[in-house]
Amino acid sequence: MRATTAFPYLRRDFAASLVVFLVALPLCVGVAVASGVPAELGLVTGIVGGLVTGMMRGSSLQVSGPAAGLTVLVFEAVQEFGLPALGVIVLATGLLQLLMGALRLGRWFRAISVSVVEGMLAGIGLVLIAGQLYAMAGAAAPASGAAKIAGLPGALADALGDTGALASLGLGAGTIAVLVLWKRMPGALRTVPGPLAAVGLATLGATVFALPVATVEVKGLLGSVQPPSPSSFGELADVGLLVTIVAFTLIASAESLFSAAAVDRMHDGPRTEYDKELIAQGAGNTVCGVLGALPMTAVIVRSSANVQAGARTKASRVMHGVWLLLFAALLPSVLAWIPLPALAGVLVHAGAKLIPVRAIRSLWPEHRGEVLILVVTAGSIVAVSMFEGVLIGLALAVAKTAWQASHLKLEVVDKGAGPVQAYLSGNATFLRLPKILDSLEALPQDRPVELDLSGLHHLDHACRTALETWAGRHSAAGTEPVRVTSP
Repeated sequence: MRATTAFPYLRRDFAASLVVFLVALPLCVGVAVASGVPAELGLVTGIVGGLVTGMMRGSSLQVSGPAAGLTVLVFEAVQEFGLPALGVIVLATGLLQLLMGALRLGRWFRAISVSVVEGMLAGIGLVLIAGQLYAMAGAAAPASGAAKIAGLPGALADALGDTGALASLGLGAGTIAVLVLWKRMPGALRTVPGPLAAVGLATLGATVFALPVATVEVKGLLGSVQPPSPSSFGELADVGLLVTIVAFTLIASAESLFSAAAVDRMHDGPRTEYDKELIAQGAGNTVCGVLGALPMTAVIVRSSANVQAGARTKASRVMHGVWLLLFAALLPSVLAWIPLPALAGVLVHAGAKLIPVRAIRSLWPEHRGEVLILVVTAGSIVAVSMFEGVLIGLALAVAKTAWQASHLKLEVVDKGAGPVQAYLSGNATFLRLPKILDSLEALPQDRPVELDLSGLHHLDHACRTALETWAGRHSAAGTEPVRVTSP
């Protein structure tokens, strides 16, 4: 009776923790394999997300762990700097997040254009899908995002002539089919999370039919953990590594805080404290860095599963971390049975969910500028790289905002006799200067003009100078001097 009073939601949180564990298990392993690191490191990050971040304040029902959204960036970092440097990158990311949370910068991430974030996730999704399609066919993927997409037809043609590649591709495609159709299964079956069911069926099929497909390489939990050595910190002198740390920090923080906002809309419990959530994410990434594991973010798939399973407090996410720890400690050999094409199929499905098709459809009729930002950000990530793509998207969003902020209206009243009256209202900035001058220079040269600027909220120096120059030219044509009413 006392336990029930002290923990009134323990039964609900316990049940929810099991659901989240079953959802997180295949995703932790899949993200690690796709990132080019030992599978166990994905479990380590999931454990830290539950036991460390899960214990802290911020967003009570949000679940953290390795995320598909960082897979591409982690893979590129490991390829460029090596696995030993990953711990340094993640540790520095965590410390930066702790600093930003202490400085109360968490709320400012809410000011980032949603179109840029959705474009970022869409770009990541496209690169992730392209890369994992190669993994489904048992082939090596090219390095760049553009090369991955361009090489897909050739890779598919090669797979059609290889029995082993066809078996691998079929197993991956079957995994995706199970994930897509799982929501239509009877309610009793749907109590098993889709990713677990898809990977479980693929593992069963590969074992029963002895399919010639690659499986997860198991190294053991302790054997996979590689804390960064003192010499690894010398890599911080590399400008490229510092840029990668900034990219990790911005993307992981933005994804976590946007996920928190989405989770808040799913329940009526306590709202997210953004600065504290950023500190919680920073603490988790700091521990992950010390252990040489993958970076973590809040993961919307696990978080939504947590809410839908009836979780009421943060106890559910802490317990899910306990279940991951027990699995990693007691049953690591189970991982060796999981086919890599099945994990690739899970990530192709996860990548497809990152592409906001519905958002594009809803934005297109009235907000085509936002769609442009989204598409350009995604395309830039595919064509160039993650960090540059996000910077291009942010620059485009700022330019769009500046253009909209410089809204200007020019009204001309010409009664046929007497002076022509021109009224300017709004914000006159250099961005609208060509339009202003074109309209004013089209006024009759042989008529006096009264220019009323009283409706302007802002008149920058460039516009003021240009208007004075135009007024001087118009007056020099032999007409009366332009009469100007100051703003």
